[in-house]
Amino acid sequence: QVQLRESGGGSVQSGGSLRLSCEDSAYTSSRICMAWFRQALGKEREAVAAIDEDGSPAYADLAKGRFFISRDNVKNRVYLQMNSLNPEDTAMYYCAADAWGFPLVPTAGSAPYEYAYWGQGTQVTVSS
Repeated sequence: QVQLRESGGGSVQSGGSLRLSCEDSAYTSSRICMAWFRQALGKEREAVAAIDEDGSPAYADLAKGRFFISRDNVKNRVYLQMNSLNPEDTAMYYCAADAWGFPLVPTAGSAPYEYAYWGQGTQVTVSS
């Protein structure tokens, strides 16, 4: 069973950086896709980034050029490096995992993949 635990959230000023970490305590991350999503208060959950078992990433438009996803299959962790943060990035950030994970966002003719396993989330707050 996949058990995901996020860490690294916190408060930062606009323009700052944070690095989120997600640990898969069930030690299955080497075989599955992992992703980051976020949900701001009063808004729908949105995809941020995903990475497959070989380390190939995919990014939502909101993340391109600012956020970078990576994974360490030995430590069973996935990371999200977030740079140039702004107040619109304030949200609860969730780690997700599944045997597959693409497409991350809707594409022509394809709905986004529905991840089966989720962590509890870590809060990111960006002040102006």
